[in-house]
Amino acid sequence: MKLFNGFLASVFVLLTFSMCKQKTAEVGKSVGHIEIKDPEMLTLIDSNAIIEILADGFTWSEGPLWLAKENKVIFTDVPENTIYAWDPQNGKQIYLKPSGYTIINDKGGTEGANGLMLDGDGNLILCQHGNRSIAKMLTPLATPKDSFLFLANMFNGKKFNSPNDLHITKDGDIFFTDPPYGLPKQDDDAIKELTYNGVYRLQKDGKIILFDSTLTRPNGITFSADEKYMYVANSDENKAIWMKYELDENKNIIDRKLFADVTHLIPTSKGLPDGMKIGKKGLIFATGPGGVLVFNQDSRHIGTINTGQATANCALDADEKYLYMTAHSYLMRVALKP
Repeated sequence: MKLFNGFLASVFVLLTFSMCKQKTAEVGKSVGHIEIKDPEMLTLIDSNAIIEILADGFTWSEGPLWLAKENKVIFTDVPENTIYAWDPQNGKQIYLKPSGYTIINDKGGTEGANGLMLDGDGNLILCQHGNRSIAKMLTPLATPKDSFLFLANMFNGKKFNSPNDLHITKDGDIFFTDPPYGLPKQDDDAIKELTYNGVYRLQKDGKIILFDSTLTRPNGITFSADEKYMYVANSDENKAIWMKYELDENKNIIDRKLFADVTHLIPTSKGLPDGMKIGKKGLIFATGPGGVLVFNQDSRHIGTINTGQATANCALDADEKYLYMTAHSYLMRVALKP
């Protein structure tokens, strides 16, 4: 009887899992749940908030960016070398293809853009895996074309690995991470020229400064509103951490310390530390094991927007009404409190 009951339980679990998989593949459906670990989380989001699938069918969705003037979110499908756009009226549309692999040679992978951000003049700046570059799109946002100015592609005479994510400060400096994810064999690839995976600062005058070469997989990067602190995710399953850097008025490192460590969550939750954003309330949205983990400035994990998927990155709209999330093959969003 116990064996039969165990069999029925197994069948139920398999059927439930199958139904959940089918459900998550349907655009417009809600998935996942909100985990409240601290009452502070309730100032941000309702415990019963709906995580909605807006679009699907992507190989690995990444780099969401809200375009306020166009009232849409754009995001990358890295392996497909494509940037998509989504808005409520038109749904999913191709925005730019190719996005980050345009130089046909033997010195790069074939993947497209990853992280995206606008500079102070409203230009689209891209981390391009395939081109192994930080690039600027030369056409207006309303008429995107694969015409790029390469802002940085080498350091000390060696090509970058595959620039991944970026943050542009108020004075126009570009801070970016450079893990090996765009190289076919990553750290073991023969075309890898640098012996480390770095965090860099690209100044407006074109000078490039190596900020940190000690992280095994530097990935997501963001700054506090006052630009006194920089946060960097390390997407290594053996060291799934976020680092916090204190900067002086010239953006030089004063202090460097561990912000949070979630390595213990890796065996039971999908995803690794990846993209990050900081909202107007000062709370940090950090994609990682389970979905989007929310931290306060004291590094306390106050809750998780559990998408049920390996979640790569997130973006806030101009009014912070919604948090948009790229989660494996999906684009999702969840409503936030004002």
